[in-house]
Amino acid sequence: MPDTPRRRPRADDSARRAVAAVDRDARTLLLARLTRYFGDLDLAEDAMQEALAQALVTWPTSGVPASPAAWLTTTAKRKGLDVVRREKVLADKLSRLQLAAEREHRSDHHADPADLAEQPPLSDERLGMFFACTHPVLSAEDRIALTLRFVAGLTTVEVAHALLIPTATMQQRIVRAKRRIATLGVPFTAPAPGDLPARAPGVLRVIYLLYAEGFARSAGPAHVRDDLTAEAVRLARLLHRLLPRAETVGLLALLLLTEARRPARLGADGRPVPLSEQDRSRWDAALRAEGLQLAERAAGSPGAGPYAIQAAIAAVHAEADDADGTDWSQIAVLYRMPQAVDPGPVVELGRAVAVGRALGPSHGLRLLDDLASNTAMIRYRPFHIARALTLVELGDAAAAAHAYREALALPGNRAEDDYLAASLADVEQR
Repeated sequence: MPDTPRRRPRADDSARRAVAAVDRDARTLLLARLTRYFGDLDLAEDAMQEALAQALVTWPTSGVPASPAAWLTTTAKRKGLDVVRREKVLADKLSRLQLAAEREHRSDHHADPADLAEQPPLSDERLGMFFACTHPVLSAEDRIALTLRFVAGLTTVEVAHALLIPTATMQQRIVRAKRRIATLGVPFTAPAPGDLPARAPGVLRVIYLLYAEGFARSAGPAHVRDDLTAEAVRLARLLHRLLPRAETVGLLALLLLTEARRPARLGADGRPVPLSEQDRSRWDAALRAEGLQLAERAAGSPGAGPYAIQAAIAAVHAEADDADGTDWSQIAVLYRMPQAVDPGPVVELGRAVAVGRALGPSHGLRLLDDLASNTAMIRYRPFHIARALTLVELGDAAAAAHAYREALALPGNRAEDDYLAASLADVEQR
C-alpha cells in the first residue's frame, strides 16, 4: 500500500500560529506604544485588534513578515489614523500625529521598530504607561484596574480575581475609568521626575498584583505564569533604580525572596507544593541573598511601610533552614504592623495563619472564623485552603472536607484544582 502523502502546512495555519505567538508581553508593549502615539486608549485598543485581524488576512498570502511586531505596529497606526480621518475629529491631532509619524519614519531607518523593550529607564514604555494610568484624576481603584487590564495585559476576569471583586463590577469600573480619561484628556505619557514620588504608590500596588497573578494564576492549566512574575520583577528593579526609597526597596525584596522559592514550588506533576513541604535546598540562593540584603535595607529606611514589612516577613521565612525552624511568633508580630497602615484580606489572613502556627491551630481557627463575615474573604480561595489545613491539624476531617469543597467552588487554575481535589480525597478517607 502506498504511503499516505503528508498534508502540507497551509499558509493560513502558519499565519494563525504567528499571530498566536504575539504573546501578552508583545501585545501590551504594542498597546503602550499605540496609546502614547494616539493619546486615546480606546482607539489604541481597537487599532491593535484590527491589526491582528488584518494579519490573519494578509500573512497567508504575503507570508509572515520577518518582524511581526514591526508590521503590527505600522498596520495598527495606519488603522488608527484611518479612524481619525474617517470621523473627522481633531484635525490638529491628525496633523500632530502625521508629523510624529514622519519623525518615526526617519528614525526607523536607524533602529529596529520591533525592539520595543530596549529603552532608557525613564523612557521605558511599559513603566511610562504604569505611571500614566496612576494619574490623580482617577480613583485609586480605577487606576489599579485600568493598569492591570491594559498595561499588564491581564483579562478582566484575572483583574477581578486580583482585586477580590465580581467580574461584572470590574467591567463597569474599567469602562468608567476609560470614559473619565477620554473626557478629561488625560495624557498617556510618563510624568515629570518631580511627580514620580506621588505616583509611586499606585505603581507599586500594580506591580505587586501583577506578580501575585503570576505567582498563582486565577485560571488556566498551570499554577504559575513565569512571564508575569518576570515582568513584575523587571519593573520592580526599574522602579527601584528610579526611586530607591524604603517601599520600592521593600517591594523588590519581597518579590525576590518569593521568586527564590520558584524552583521548589511545583512538584513533578505541576501541582503546587506548600511552603511547609518545599525542599529549601532548591531555593535560588542568589535571589535569596539579594532579597535578604534589600529587606534589611528597607526595614532600616525612613518611610518603611507595607512592602518593607512584607519583605521582613518573607525574610523570616527565608532565614529558616526548614519549616519547623520558622519564627512564627516574629511573623505574627510583624503582621500587626501592616494591619495598622494597610489593612486588607491578605494581611488579615496572613496574621491568622501566623498566630495559628505560633500559638496553636485552635487560636488560628478562631481568627479565621472571625474573617468569615468579610464578603471579599469568602471569595478568596486561600482563605478556605487555610481553614481546611487548620481543621486537618485539629482532626476535624468533615469540616476540613467542607472547606476544601468551598475552595474548589471558586475560580482557580487546574493544577491547584488537582492539588485541592487530592487533598479533599485524602481527608474524606480519614
